[in-house]
Amino acid sequence: MHLPESPPILAEKAHSTPSAFTPENLLREARRQKGLEQSPVPQICVLDPDGDMVRQLRSVGGAQRDPAWPCYHTDLYRVTEAGVELGIVGCAVGAPFAVLVAEQLFASGCRLLMSMTSAGRLVELRDPPYFVLIEKALRDEGASYHYLPPSEFGHADPALLATVTGAFDGLRVPVERGATWTTDAPFRETAQAIADNKAKGLLAVEMEAAALYAFATARHKPVLCFAHVTNQMALVEGDFEKGEADGTVDALAVVVAAARAWIARVPEGKEP
Repeated sequence: MHLPESPPILAEKAHSTPSAFTPENLLREARRQKGLEQSPVPQICVLDPDGDMVRQLRSVGGAQRDPAWPCYHTDLYRVTEAGVELGIVGCAVGAPFAVLVAEQLFASGCRLLMSMTSAGRLVELRDPPYFVLIEKALRDEGASYHYLPPSEFGHADPALLATVTGAFDGLRVPVERGATWTTDAPFRETAQAIADNKAKGLLAVEMEAAALYAFATARHKPVLCFAHVTNQMALVEGDFEKGEADGTVDALAVVVAAARAWIARVPEGKEP
């Protein structure tokens, strides 16, 4: 059997060539089919892969579904938290789905995107739950290779990271900074893979950051990814406890702190 010199995920990507299928055109047709007027999303948007923020905010009447959001696959909820308007999309879990939604959000007026995903602890910094501001993520998934040539990590924009330096100092739950492992296959986190990635100093395992950072680099869009370290991959009983209101209180505090820092340090809300 003849094997290709490189697997299809790496072959013939032509990264500098524009895409024939664009989010703008998809949204145009979705609006036509649904009879929707074009309406911008909030300038700061959040991906909530577990959906906890959306569920909790809806349960207390703090989030309103945006009827003008035309995406075929998701709902967008508008919420004002501590004076900051956010657009939150729940349950966009996994690298391809997260990037699909990110493309559509930026095509709809988003100017800063944050992802707040739950993650499994690798390096034993402390007992969960706590947060990690992801500086780089191991590209052990597929979507990132459609945006950037092969490399070990997807990286956050250093200038964007600088805008949130010190923003989390007063929060009750710690926000660490470091690297994570992005996987497409959470139930193939073998003991050997865990040991290897712990040896690299990776703090946690999650499912979106590497692809979101590759998208951000390729498209020149501001994206910050946070890992809410909530578990030890169910290797202990009583795992996956997130904190008050399923971790929503602390997760929103992190998001709002980052949003305020970005608003304060980026003139007129323009990207750094």
